[in-house]
Amino acid sequence: MSAAPAPKGPKTARGERTRRKLLDAAEKEFGERGFHATSIGEITRRASVALGTFYVYFDSKDEIFRALVAHMGQMTRHFIAERVAAAPDRLAAEAMGLKAFLDFVREHRDLYRIVMESQFVAPDAYRDYYDSFAEAYRRNLEGAAGKGEIRPGPAEERAWALIGMSVFLGLRYGVWDDSRRAEDIAAAAQDLIERGLKP
Repeated sequence: MSAAPAPKGPKTARGERTRRKLLDAAEKEFGERGFHATSIGEITRRASVALGTFYVYFDSKDEIFRALVAHMGQMTRHFIAERVAAAPDRLAAEAMGLKAFLDFVREHRDLYRIVMESQFVAPDAYRDYYDSFAEAYRRNLEGAAGKGEIRPGPAEERAWALIGMSVFLGLRYGVWDDSRRAEDIAAAAQDLIERGLKP
């Protein structure tokens, strides 16, 4: 019986840098052109790597697109986590996290096109993108409720509701019009989170 082929991916720091260059180039190409209009050749040209090098890391355009959706989810979560690490409690983390998300969206405007297109091109990657966010969010909310930082309640439903709010605030104030300060948008959302609509 022959051994299974070794998984693709970087085995050195240099290889990791090359893979990252390909993902960064793919973010720009898919963001500007969309999945169907983008070619592997355009990605490698933008990344300044040889066409053959692409196949060291990815088997196809579909594979790099799926990897990009996952990569952008990881980047977003990491960006936000770094900026809420010093939050004194969950409510403060919500405000800091929304501001961080708006900042991230403004730096990565292609995020929305890529993630939204993935629901048609790679529906499983699209769902995984949001499932990963929701699972981490659920754990954070449960932990905060356990510490008395927020009142107990259905953590999963709350996680999805808060994600939904962030997604559309990011679209409205990160992609369509970024003229308002992210802090002001976060403060308005925070008022709703903390006080609700009840008079």
